[in-house]
Amino acid sequence: MKTLVNTANSLISQMVKIVLLTVLVASFTSPAYTYTQKELWEHLDTKTHILYKRGQYTEAVNVAKEVLKVAEDTFGSEHPNVALSLNNLAVLYRAQGKYAEAEPLLKRALEIYEKAFGSDNLDVATSLNNLAGLYRAQGKYAEAEPPNKRALAIREKALGKDHLDVATSLNNLAGLYHVQGKYAEAEPLHRRSLAIREKALGKDHPDVAQSLNNLAEVYQKQGKCVEAEPLHRRSLVIREKALGKDHPDVAQSLNNLAEVYQEQGKYAEAEHLYKRALAIREKTFGNDHPDVAQSLNYLADVYKEQGKYTEAELHHRRALKIVENVLGKDHPNMAAVLGNLAGVYQEQGKYAEAEPPNKRELAIREKALGKDHPDIALSQSNLAI
Repeated sequence: MKTLVNTANSLISQMVKIVLLTVLVASFTSPAYTYTQKELWEHLDTKTHILYKRGQYTEAVNVAKEVLKVAEDTFGSEHPNVALSLNNLAVLYRAQGKYAEAEPLLKRALEIYEKAFGSDNLDVATSLNNLAGLYRAQGKYAEAEPPNKRALAIREKALGKDHLDVATSLNNLAGLYHVQGKYAEAEPLHRRSLAIREKALGKDHPDVAQSLNNLAEVYQKQGKCVEAEPLHRRSLVIREKALGKDHPDVAQSLNNLAEVYQEQGKYAEAEHLYKRALAIREKTFGNDHPDVAQSLNYLADVYKEQGKYTEAELHHRRALKIVENVLGKDHPNMAAVLGNLAGVYQEQGKYAEAEPPNKRELAIREKALGKDHPDIALSQSNLAI
């Protein structure tokens, strides 16, 4: 349940803006469309972005549907502006966890862009990136890798190997390898992404903080806490300075630094940071968001390490309910919460209570990750115990 998914959400938001600027310029050059309809489409599209930034997803979806209809009526069903409207509606559905509704929209947008611009166009790369991000959010890692790789190749060819959009694609592909346990493949991609961003943006930019965070997470997964800690500290300092102390990205850095402390047995320090991250996320997203579930899961785990089993169980159960409601019962994030809940029971010798969540955890991971993923061995070991 690491925070790389959040990264993808943030990056997709940025990608949408890039496509908007590109396609709007194209639409202004064509005299075939009436200005009134064009103006209406632009106005509604801007309204959609405003609602999205405010977190008013239900209202934004309603407006985005209207935007799509106006685009189809004004430009025709195969115009790139229709693809843009499809893409934006899909991003909103993804933000709500409605993956089944988002996927066909992204696929249709990709087809329109390829037909209009050819297979090596930058708008095609953005559409591929968004589709890959959706697959990854659903735990469909095998489906996510080809569009991620293709998007990276298009951007390197069109923009050069040191462009910021190339860094974004490197980061996304590395994140995909990370969640599959392919840390050796992820590390050099994160290093390259970090180098591009530091050179282009300076060492104190929030995007640099994200790359530092992601590289540190790869080190953590390999047990390299000494290498991870200074990167997380630097990421946290950059984010607090640039974004403010209550920003969701600050919560991400707090969570990850807390995890380093937890692995080092510094439970009091870890608990303090986890609580601060949870408070930020509840304030920002409300009580039923997947990021809140993640913070609850982490806080519960540090309670378990300190023998506070009642507090641990309550927090894990609340996290479990959120993930089930928002992501579904078979999402890979469910496995992490189920495994941790089972661990609380196991620590207390309640093996009968531990067995069902352990079995369910193993089944979810085998389906999502395949039987050779490192996390499968962990689930099997827990069940054997």
